[in-house]
Amino acid sequence: MIDFSIPAELAAERDRVRQFVIDKIVPFERDPRLTAHGPNDEMRQEMVELARAEKLLTIQAPVELGGRGLTHVEQAVLYEAAGWSTLGPVAMNCAAPDEGNMFLLSKVANQEQAERYLQPLIDGHQRSVFAMTEPNGAGSDPNQLATEATFDGENFTISGRKWLITGADGAKVWIIMARLTDNPHLPSGPTLFLTDGDQPGIVIERIMNTMDRNYVGGHAVVNFENLVLPKESVLGETGQALRYAQLRLAPARLTHCMRWLGAGERVQSIAIDYAKTRTAFGKPIGEHEGVSFMLADNEIALHQCRLTIWHACWLMDQGEKARHESSIAKSFVSEELFKVTDRAVQVLGGIGISDETVVEMIFRDMRAFRLYDGPTEVHKYAIGRKILR
Repeated sequence: MIDFSIPAELAAERDRVRQFVIDKIVPFERDPRLTAHGPNDEMRQEMVELARAEKLLTIQAPVELGGRGLTHVEQAVLYEAAGWSTLGPVAMNCAAPDEGNMFLLSKVANQEQAERYLQPLIDGHQRSVFAMTEPNGAGSDPNQLATEATFDGENFTISGRKWLITGADGAKVWIIMARLTDNPHLPSGPTLFLTDGDQPGIVIERIMNTMDRNYVGGHAVVNFENLVLPKESVLGETGQALRYAQLRLAPARLTHCMRWLGAGERVQSIAIDYAKTRTAFGKPIGEHEGVSFMLADNEIALHQCRLTIWHACWLMDQGEKARHESSIAKSFVSEELFKVTDRAVQVLGGIGISDETVVEMIFRDMRAFRLYDGPTEVHKYAIGRKILR
């Protein structure tokens, strides 16, 4: 039997999260510390402390590390509520890239690494990056990884160039993907390294100007200039980075969808309120078919997105990897939520392209979402390969 009901306790917590975001976090959307490159660290820390006070900080973390050990379905319900504001997940410490990095570290890091790097992330005191994407190398195809690491038996030396590295400016915890060259000591191949962000050799060249602004620190161009790391800096095993990346990316695709579904609900709510009060040609614009049909299409899309997310989450809670279903969810949800936001802009008319409402900001962020954790085309390619086997 298929049961779509939400337990009363979870529903109550969902409502509490939504109200927290509305009352405490939405006002920050007009804060001057929300810059073109996202909220600055001072603003982030202020929001984090508000979430901490409400016991809503890093609720997704394992119980033994101070979180609630949420199931994937529980995450879907609560992240959607947090996503009512794009700053909600930042405040609750469940935004990308930290949320995905915490998940990866909880699965792969050894005890010493977890104490040094994971716990401060869970506590909301530090931020992290996942440095993979390169200008002419790794991106949608991580097999093109160009950044290299050499090993002399004692230390690794990493050299390469990365870009679109989210949150790099000010991040304390760095997960770096580099290709370990052949050596007589360790297996070679794509490898993850874990280190502090203030190491000599990590050079932030510049912060890129992008259309989205919901991530702390923006997106940076980073050079690794003979970065020297001890052998203890390897995260997991050498040569296994692509496997670990998949471990991180499958659930991360879904958590992106969960958070942005909340933002989609927000723009729909704003469009509905406007359609009820704005008049044209003798009646509220919502009574015109052209507008009511757009709102109806939005409602249908939001419902479909939610069910798609929940199904993939349910499969993962049953112990399945759900890579196929998470790819379906990412490609479908990102495209549909962009359409939802675009229609909301259309309903709002002139103010829809202004900053009179938050819809314009969400529209730009939602367009970027279509590229996060793999563009739609890459996911559809993977889906196609599976169904044609």
